[in-house]
Amino acid sequence: MKVLLPILSITLYSVAAFLLLRRLAAGIEAGKSSKSLTLGLGLSAALLHVILLNNLIPSPQGLNLGFFHVLSLTSWLAAVMVLLSAIRQPIENLAIVVLPFAALALLLQNINPGGDTHLVIPASGLRVHILLSILSYSLLAIAALQALLLAVQNTQLRNRHPGGFIRALPPLETMERLLFQMIALGYILLSLSLLSGAAFINDIFAQHLVHKTVLSIAAWMVFAILLWGRWRYGWRGRIAIRWTLLGFAVLMMAYFGSKLVLELILHR
Repeated sequence: MKVLLPILSITLYSVAAFLLLRRLAAGIEAGKSSKSLTLGLGLSAALLHVILLNNLIPSPQGLNLGFFHVLSLTSWLAAVMVLLSAIRQPIENLAIVVLPFAALALLLQNINPGGDTHLVIPASGLRVHILLSILSYSLLAIAALQALLLAVQNTQLRNRHPGGFIRALPPLETMERLLFQMIALGYILLSLSLLSGAAFINDIFAQHLVHKTVLSIAAWMVFAILLWGRWRYGWRGRIAIRWTLLGFAVLMMAYFGSKLVLELILHR
């Protein structure tokens, strides 16, 4: 079962992504049955994925929050967010990127199941902080993917190539509205994450945390400027895409960049 579950989950993720990609390449709308099948495959893969996460992350020593474990957890959460949101909103095409990434993260986690980055979390407040951090990162990662898709759509329309790929996407105004909804919610979660960190961590500017804290605050400021620009000046299109990608890049470095260097390069 330890071998079968990841293989089955990765296969289901890949099949669901392939079906979405084929439909997108053809530039056709998804029927209800086709969309339901694809989302069902993706959610089935996510269910198997979370079973594996539950077997690998909790341990007698605490939570194993090594690089590949957190990468797998974040990718799973992003996949679930996209799949569940796609039931009501036209964002299923984001799964073309999210699902293969979840499959890759799951593969890497099972290739590297060890690691000694165990964290004992006695305080409930610290658990809330970790949960908010992962939620905000996952949601803003989805927003970054939405921004990339919006960039492609915007470029195609500017070059007057509205056929094929573009026909399978919602209108530009809908795409932008969905983008800012994701950013606004992700920004709220990121704000709560920073506040809970300040409240429940003794020194968020300690040597081993200072880089994460500074970069997280920098990302928070980037998204704050973007939301303010949207409200005050109606920012959209390229400027919104650039600020979104900049904010996510800084946020990604805040956690995964430093964790990659410390764990996989410096072995700390």
